[in-house]
Amino acid sequence: MYPYLHTANAKELTGKDRIIFRILEIIPGAVAWTTLLGMILASWLAPIAAAIFIILFDLYWLIKTVYLSVHLRGNWKRVMHNLKIDWRERVDKLKWDHVWQIVILPFYKESFEVSDGLLSSVATADWPKDRMIIVLAREERVGQKAKEVSQKLRDKYKNIFPHILETEHPSNLSGEIPGKGSNTAWAGRKTKEYIDGLKVPYENILVSSLDIDTQVPKQYFLVITYHFLTVEDPVHTSYQPVPLYHNNIWEAPAFSRVVANSGSFWQMMQQERPERLATFSSHSMSFKALIDVDFWQKNMVSEDSRIFWQGLLRYGGDYKSEPLSFPVYMDANVGKNLWETVKNVYKQQRRWAWGAENFPYAVFGFIKIPEISLRKKLYFTMIMIEGLWSWATNAILMFFLGWLPLALGGEIFNSSILAFNLPRATRIIMTFAMVGIVTSILISTSLLPPPPEKTPKRKSIYMILQWLLMPAILIIFGSLPALDAQTRLMLGKYMGFWVTPKYRKATEPEKIKKGEELQALSQ
Repeated sequence: MYPYLHTANAKELTGKDRIIFRILEIIPGAVAWTTLLGMILASWLAPIAAAIFIILFDLYWLIKTVYLSVHLRGNWKRVMHNLKIDWRERVDKLKWDHVWQIVILPFYKESFEVSDGLLSSVATADWPKDRMIIVLAREERVGQKAKEVSQKLRDKYKNIFPHILETEHPSNLSGEIPGKGSNTAWAGRKTKEYIDGLKVPYENILVSSLDIDTQVPKQYFLVITYHFLTVEDPVHTSYQPVPLYHNNIWEAPAFSRVVANSGSFWQMMQQERPERLATFSSHSMSFKALIDVDFWQKNMVSEDSRIFWQGLLRYGGDYKSEPLSFPVYMDANVGKNLWETVKNVYKQQRRWAWGAENFPYAVFGFIKIPEISLRKKLYFTMIMIEGLWSWATNAILMFFLGWLPLALGGEIFNSSILAFNLPRATRIIMTFAMVGIVTSILISTSLLPPPPEKTPKRKSIYMILQWLLMPAILIIFGSLPALDAQTRLMLGKYMGFWVTPKYRKATEPEKIKKGEELQALSQ
């Protein structure tokens, strides 16, 4: 097995390997800061070149916006179509009575109501419960409260699920950081012991690691089973749904709704480009592959996306993520008050942006593993660095730096025709780029669940007007947390796992995911 499969950062290595890994950690932040500081210097020392770059960048952004909008619309149509399909009928045409499902539910300090929403949706899902193993994965460090939630869940559902396990991840194990990765890895190993007692072949088992706020549609397990049975190489494949943050979308503040929808839209666009799709948040995979990569990595933050790169390296490049174009439903970020929500959204986005740690991990693996083709190594390296660079810089370049040549270029430049036309050209190009916001408005509105009772009618109007916040949100909750995370990685200031608090005003599990309402959503 690849000896560095569970490397988290440069400090875990020695000698030449440590130097190489450390250089790779520096690259994403260095590229971002070089771009931003370089534009400031160029606007001062070479304003004509800077102005030309800005216009070319704006054109690039326009083309990219149109390109991604086409993909977003394409996946939206695919999702809506897939919600209408009778997946039971499709699966019944295949041999599927040998397939088992493991559902791991890692939880921390979440309330019973939040955890129950997930388990309730699994309980009503269309799947034989005698071929499903539920794993309630709690943390020892939470203490008695977590035990009480776990026991209450088990007592409520023990007559529905013949196979329901409770695991408790011990505190302060060496080589771990507290978080979802270490908890699910522990739960996965305990589940393996249970599976060995049942003598079910690993190749016949699908395992889903679900965030505790996730709620699954009724046909979700049929969907992943259909793909599992029809893809070319089911073991060397992860299965990725589309996360829609709809559980509490009507009670979230406007900026949180825009951030949540933007996250969903990015995943939808990635589903239309499966060659670059990695795993994210709630996902499923073969239990055989999970064992082969030695479970989720337990000493880093981004275990949900890291599991894809573990598979890619473990199998010498022979691993992929299969887009399901089918939703799971999750919580938008909501705090107890507006300021807490602002802080939580920023911290969550920074944690997601800490996925930059996958860049040194993957590229270091590419250097060490000759079996992966050079073409695949170069392809993944380029799309990773471009994605990280875009995340940290593009919004700032669009909305701020376009005016720098005018401010720093001096009197000679400001008297030129180029200086006169620069803001006009930028404004015209950005106006055409509004097609992205229009597409977002139409798709987000079509996907919205019905509003809860007594919701003011004006709230529906706010759901449209909220997209006017997009320019500020792209910077405050996009570029800044990404730049923050990449700078920390560049400086070797490694982050720990921050758990997003789950707060809902409603105490009852949301009903949007259940049966007929899911079908109504697809109409």
